[in-house]
Amino acid sequence: MTRRGFLSLIPAAAAAQRRPLNVVFFMTDDQGAWSLGSYGCGEMHTPNLDRLAAEGMRFTRAFACTPVCSPSRATYYTGKLPSHHGVQDFLLPDDSYGPRSTRFLRGHRTFADILKANGYTCGLAGKWHLGRDEQAQAGFDYWRAAPRGGGPYKDTEFFVNGKSVKNTGYKTDFVGAGAVDFIEKNHARPFCLVVPFFAPHSPYDYQPEKYRRHYADAEFSCFPKPAALHPQRRGRFERHHGNRETYAAYSALVTGVDANVGRVIDKLDELGIRENTVVVFSADQGFNCGHHGVWGKGNATIPFNMFEESIRVPLIWNHPGRIEAGREVSAMVSSYDFFPTLLDYLGVETAPDPQRVGRSYAAFLRGESPAWRNELYFEYGYTRAARTENLKYIERGDGWHNELFDLEEDPGETINRAGKPEYRERRQAMQKRLHGFFARVGAPPIDAWRSTTRQIVPNDVDYYRWKEE
Repeated sequence: MTRRGFLSLIPAAAAAQRRPLNVVFFMTDDQGAWSLGSYGCGEMHTPNLDRLAAEGMRFTRAFACTPVCSPSRATYYTGKLPSHHGVQDFLLPDDSYGPRSTRFLRGHRTFADILKANGYTCGLAGKWHLGRDEQAQAGFDYWRAAPRGGGPYKDTEFFVNGKSVKNTGYKTDFVGAGAVDFIEKNHARPFCLVVPFFAPHSPYDYQPEKYRRHYADAEFSCFPKPAALHPQRRGRFERHHGNRETYAAYSALVTGVDANVGRVIDKLDELGIRENTVVVFSADQGFNCGHHGVWGKGNATIPFNMFEESIRVPLIWNHPGRIEAGREVSAMVSSYDFFPTLLDYLGVETAPDPQRVGRSYAAFLRGESPAWRNELYFEYGYTRAARTENLKYIERGDGWHNELFDLEEDPGETINRAGKPEYRERRQAMQKRLHGFFARVGAPPIDAWRSTTRQIVPNDVDYYRWKEE
């Protein structure tokens, strides 16, 4: 090559370095951190996610603000609490899709809105479950979503850029195919792709054999077999306890996600854009598969719970050459911290909003060790909680009882110490901390939580019953 030819490449190379980073954000549904190989579940077949963790940064104490899907997703997208974005529980079918549905995030700027305003093409392939599920919205240009947020795993109807598509095959694979399709069509310019899988959420009635075969002889040692079930569990989930078929189904659903994560990563590699793409993996909330004697998440018990397994989620950030490989971060971070962290990492600025309560943890991603206050807050309808390094205080409205757990003495959260005389000062301090936080951010008192939402609240239509068939 001549000197003139070599010099002509320099502006192009410099432009490539200046190009904004791409984003791929994977999110699962009903997946606790415990259920990945990289988080200690050796029997779970998750080679692609384990590699993402080994070659990236794994957060060991990441939490969802709300232990149920719709409000948790709204928090990821907006950086706001349920009291501010107005989704306090999962959306019932009439709110999620159809003539009575509405766009619940209308009026709230999502990170996709902001990235779109900064030149990104934004796509979503998977679960939306935040109203008008069939319509592209909230900054997304590409849309492949299924209505109502749930349903069967075989031949689910999807809406792909406004058109109904049926005979879609295995739901998780169709979501993965949509992610690949978006990347193929949009990789020439900066993009943000969100891939919210439905799995491993129930139903557990269908998984392809290629994902089930890994568990033919499994012992399922990661699934606790409690001696007694929780006295406040919802009865509809009892059949899953000790059920080997359920264990295999849940595990196969996780493995299907892993395979499609690998499929997307392979496409990034094939197109030569992997090093310019930051990949994030997390879940909308955690999940108990026998933990605490319950099956499910925050609404697996009445009243709602804030067990560690209900709120703790996997969180992996991977960016070759930029994020340190193999590093574990123990700082406590929340789903409401994702919004400011993503924009900070990408170098995208936006106007401040007092309703965004999160902190950016991007300094960890850059290899720094910033001072960090381990203090988080949670909200789910009539239930709010504060968690510090060793204490978790849970306060409930609607006449339900409060709880205080000493996580150092009782990591299994088996003893409620809220009424113990020796814990009186600590309970009062945690209560003051909780009330002070929600007052500072402008949330109403807990008993006024219904005033914050326009949705059909499942509590008010007898969805939550003690016993269900």
